[in-house]
Amino acid sequence: MRIERRLIVSCGVAAIMSIAAIASYADETCNSPYMTGLIKGQEDFVHVWALGVPGMGDGSDKLVTIDANPASKTYGKVIHKISVGGRGEAHHMGFTDDRKYLWAGGLDDSKIYVFDVGTSPSHPKLVKTIDDLSAKTGFAGPHTFYALPGRMLIGNLSNAADKGGVTGMSVYNNKGDFIAKYDMPTSAIKQIKGDGYGYDIAVNPAKNALLTSSFTGWNNYMRDLGEVVKDTEAMKHFGNTMVMWNLKTMEPEQIFAVPGAPLEIRWALPEGQNWAITATALTSQLWLIKRDAHGTWAAKDVATIGDPAKIPLPVDISITADAKGLWVNTFMDGTTHYFDLTDPEHPRQTYSKHTGSQVNMVSQSWDGRRVYITSSLLSKWDKTGKDNEQFLRAFHWDGHELTPAFEIDFTKEQLGRPHHMKFTANPQRVASLLGASVR
Repeated sequence: MRIERRLIVSCGVAAIMSIAAIASYADETCNSPYMTGLIKGQEDFVHVWALGVPGMGDGSDKLVTIDANPASKTYGKVIHKISVGGRGEAHHMGFTDDRKYLWAGGLDDSKIYVFDVGTSPSHPKLVKTIDDLSAKTGFAGPHTFYALPGRMLIGNLSNAADKGGVTGMSVYNNKGDFIAKYDMPTSAIKQIKGDGYGYDIAVNPAKNALLTSSFTGWNNYMRDLGEVVKDTEAMKHFGNTMVMWNLKTMEPEQIFAVPGAPLEIRWALPEGQNWAITATALTSQLWLIKRDAHGTWAAKDVATIGDPAKIPLPVDISITADAKGLWVNTFMDGTTHYFDLTDPEHPRQTYSKHTGSQVNMVSQSWDGRRVYITSSLLSKWDKTGKDNEQFLRAFHWDGHELTPAFEIDFTKEQLGRPHHMKFTANPQRVASLLGASVR
């Protein structure tokens, strides 16, 4: 049965491997290479998946749409919001391969919401709620939504049995039907033992490579951060590995020791590159995953982010389209860093700016001229009091300095805690871009 499920997924992947190797790009460089509708110019809308806060507005998790086109009369304003009717710890989102639908998940209730963003990007509609993840897989906490051909590959953080960090990946088709599950490895591969933990997913079709990272389970991420840090036993339950999978067979082939909870993964996108990069939250390091001279993948720490002794807590990262630069947000000190990746073996920080009392997600436009930052990490981990700023901040970037473009105060506008962001464009622009790419 497991082999049959694997073939259902891998046949679709193999069918377009050669195409994706040539056109494996997307705006906002964390997106799947199988996604169509590249926005190389100005994005029109920014969609923000926000956590509900009791007593704030309707208290529900919601998808908030903001006008991001400077030519628009409503530039920098909230133009639409849609609530999902409850609080499930809204976290990450991902487009389907046709870019018509946006899947978003809750880390607490494990529900998955499917929004139609293709029909009218300025006014998304909730078209489906998927609530069988735990029943079908035993997994909990859907985190990363990664498009495969006609499929959605979901990286999960926890499990329904003991709510710890041992978990796996699940696959649904674009209609929302469950297809398959893949357990994160817990045994040893090439003398390195898997911890079973999961977090992010990133694919490099040209290398037949699927790379995963690791974080922690529900027992930790739904608990007050101060309590977790003081609990010696709890601190033992964070991921310290990354896994390289064979994309065609969906079998784990290598496990890398990457201590300190490696989070977001970004592949270098230019043709001929053979490396990916991640940041470790607890040890404040940049790690490079690269093939050596013998064709074997290896992971090594290549740079330090901030002062590890102060636990700056690196969170989201955003790589530039040419893979020569990397944005890194550190949550605790509210700093946005820029690293020169011209030599990925030796990244150099060349710029930093305090962008808020707490900062989490960072998304750069494909052309590199705009950078967006949100503030919320997790409902139980965000700061309190005056430091509990909740915002989306947009900046212009000229290669030397971040300058403010606009800001949305999510607390003032009763919208909750903003987390993940995705870009869309007017349908006419997407059509013209697709037409130009065909020509």
